[in-house]
Parts: sequence; C-alpha cells; structure tokens
Amino acid sequence: MKKIVVGVMGPGAGATAIELQNAGELGELIAEKGWVLLTGGRDAGVMDAASMGAKKAKGLTIGILPAEDCSHLSEGVDIAIVTGMGSARNNINVLSSDVIIACGMGAGTASEIALALKANKKVILLNNHVESQVFFQTLSEENVFVVKTAQEAIEQAGKILENYS
Repeated sequence: MKKIVVGVMGPGAGATAIELQNAGELGELIAEKGWVLLTGGRDAGVMDAASMGAKKAKGLTIGILPAEDCSHLSEGVDIAIVTGMGSARNNINVLSSDVIIACGMGAGTASEIALALKANKKVILLNNHVESQVFFQTLSEENVFVVKTAQEAIEQAGKILENYS
C-alpha cells in the first residue's frame, strides 16, 4: 500500500523564527499521522526544522537534495535523493507529494507552489504573507487553502487526503 507523502516547502537560510517553529510542529504532526515527510532535504531553514520535528516523533523523512552529494543533508533526513539539479529539483518535490504545505515564503517556495498548482496539486499556505495568499488563490482558488497554524494545516491536509482515498 502506498504511503501518504506530505511535502513541506519553505525558505532555507532566510526562514524566520515563527516559520521554523511551525515547520518543526508540522514535521511532528505529519509523523504522528503516520505520513511520510518530504522536504528539500538540506540542513537549513524550514526543510531542516520539519525533518527534525518528524524525527523527534519517529517519522520517516525524505530529502530531495539540489546538489550532487549529501554535504548539506539535514540530520533529520532518512532517505536522501541526490539530484544535482539545483532548483529544478522543486518539480520532483511537488510531483512526489500527495499534498504540499508551504510554510513561509521565498522565491524557491513560490516556484514550488506554482509548479504544484500547474500539476493540479493541493497547496496549503501557512504564512502571514497576505500578498502571496491572494496571488496564489487567484491562480487556483480550488487548490489553495490558507491556514494560520500547523495544526490547521494538518487538519486541512487530512480533509484533502480523505477526498483522494
């Protein structure tokens, strides 16, 4: 039986303290649901915090790395996928996820959201960037969900995944 894969995308080095806190909580909650966490795999920002949160809750984590090696791999990643693709790996991130949670906002995160919407994937926005919320909802109102907390994000993911099972 295929495992549910939840992608958590967000800023790397530029992540804020609240984004890191939300990402860690998302990772824990995803693991507690028995879902697999997928991130960008690096030891920075949202991807690292989410991976470490999932590991804290004994979850399974996948990291899709942009480089040709594992030199910047998060300690919270169980399965490293080395791509050598740089930002082009963002398409792998979203296509391999059953649902995407965007925790925070940055250029890379925006590209992942856009790729997800182009692939008709559901995206949950957990951020306080009203401009990005309005923009992405304008692109695909039926596929973009805005939440205020990590718990709400997981509840929304559960509703989305129920409809796909």
